[in-house]
Amino acid sequence: MHALDALGNSVRREILVGLRAHPATVGEIASRFSVSRPAISRHLATLQQAGLVTAKASGTHTVYAIRIEGLTPVRSYLDGFWDTALERLEQLARSEAHGARGAKSRP
Repeated sequence: MHALDALGNSVRREILVGLRAHPATVGEIASRFSVSRPAISRHLATLQQAGLVTAKASGTHTVYAIRIEGLTPVRSYLDGFWDTALERLEQLARSEAHGARGAKSRP
């Protein structure tokens, strides 16, 4: 699953925001939501499948943490739009500069 597909759900995005502060167990994460603990487990499984979180056993609990590297495909995707926007800005600046030079040379 692509990271962007996993991030298409608002609960999963909120889970990631919560994990930014510190790793947490399913119970700790579920306590912040109005959805069931099994639903949170399914969301975490989706995030893990997309490479956005890691799961580590700690005694009888599983602790989830953000996997920063998992955001690389998201950044790459968005950078493509940024590169396009910069290219368009550069084209606009060139056309404005060309128009300004042309206007100065007219009597």
